[in-house]
Amino acid sequence: MAGKTRARFERVLERVLDELPPEIMELLADVPLIVEDEPSKAVRREMGLEDQAGPSDLCGAHWGVPLSARSVSEPVFEPERILLFRGPILRLAGESEAELEEQIRVTLLHEIGHHFGLTEEDLEDLGYG
Repeated sequence: MAGKTRARFERVLERVLDELPPEIMELLADVPLIVEDEPSKAVRREMGLEDQAGPSDLCGAHWGVPLSARSVSEPVFEPERILLFRGPILRLAGESEAELEEQIRVTLLHEIGHHFGLTEEDLEDLGYG
């Protein structure tokens, strides 16, 4: 069952990625997109969610320095990456393929927004909060 769920998730993720404009994909070419089953303890701690009881509802995370905060005088040492967490996204989506696609799209665009320097408030205003 887990393999079938994973294959379904990956199929829908590929469809969402294929729908992104080529210009965005080009800008993200050097940013790894990593899919994990659940946020690790380290990720939850970093996000201030270590005390959250039960399964996490954290669907994604952006790791690294946003493009808007980079400077030529201060090199970036932390590798850039975008994380998607399969479990929380699947729990939010339920059995609906359309809802799964929407949850993946919103989560991915939210984390891409952070990569480009958008704040939580900016993303909320855009409908990706």
